[in-house]
Amino acid sequence: MMKKVFWAPLATAILLAACGPNQKTLELQAKAKSTFGKLPAKMPGSEKDTPEMVELGRKLYFDVRLSINDTQSCNSCHLLDNKKGGVDNKTTSTGAKGDIGDRNAPTVLNAGFHLAQFWDGRAKDLVEQAKGPILNPVEMAMPSEKAVVDKLSKIEEYPPLFAKAFPGQKNPLTYQNIAEAIAAFERTLITRDRFDDFMDGNLTALNTEELEGLELFLNTGCIQCHNGALLGGNSYRKTGQINAYENTKDLGRFNVTKNDADKYVFKVPSLRNVALTSPYFHDGQVKTLEEAVTKMAYLQLNVQLEESKARKIAKFLNTLTDKERL
Repeated sequence: MMKKVFWAPLATAILLAACGPNQKTLELQAKAKSTFGKLPAKMPGSEKDTPEMVELGRKLYFDVRLSINDTQSCNSCHLLDNKKGGVDNKTTSTGAKGDIGDRNAPTVLNAGFHLAQFWDGRAKDLVEQAKGPILNPVEMAMPSEKAVVDKLSKIEEYPPLFAKAFPGQKNPLTYQNIAEAIAAFERTLITRDRFDDFMDGNLTALNTEELEGLELFLNTGCIQCHNGALLGGNSYRKTGQINAYENTKDLGRFNVTKNDADKYVFKVPSLRNVALTSPYFHDGQVKTLEEAVTKMAYLQLNVQLEESKARKIAKFLNTLTDKERL
């Protein structure tokens, strides 16, 4: 009888330790939810999108015929196939004519949630962004909007697809509608990850080291810039806020605003899917996630981050990878 009395509380304690919610984990979850929040189910602007628009946009996104020499599509620099992270994983991208761009290609995943598009925020939304690369001489290099429209008008399948996607318009195949369709497709590129599962209540979605990384991310100061549902993408910050970044050639947002205060200022990148989007920074000069974490801590926070802590933060950041791209 005494044996039973002794073992019953012990067994209960073991069971609670193994299965019950840990108070520290619950507190960490609560802080994460208040700091980040969840990605909405739909992107802004998607309420007007139709299946026909999305499907047309998908076709255009992957069509190399949008480039001057039929060699490059949107997907060439922002790869979505083969579980890619919406980037080409190059330092900077190569255009249709072999020219090299001057900035690292940002991911198209979740891009419609950002406050603006491009590293310097020069495009206000996905529609405006979609118009840029097609005519950029370093990228897809088409000579004019008219040339793009004329080219697609001569491709048999496109006129009826535009008519279906934009019913009631007299001339639906326009450059504006090309961008509208691509943006409609891009608005479907919402990702879901294990960190979402954790914030939704699954306290076992992250392992011990990942939870430690989350705690470090919250307490080190990373959330000064990387907050909100995207863990970034919602503000502009100077690269080298406390300690100067070595690359001073790219003046960042200054090229858009001509405001001296915007020199070396860039849009804070979202950390969703960051494990898939190396190399890092606007110039693509940082090769690994651990190096990016360490460098950002020093540049922005003046924190000399220990290697073990950088590794744990990187482990946490890996939980932000879309489950369909694992």
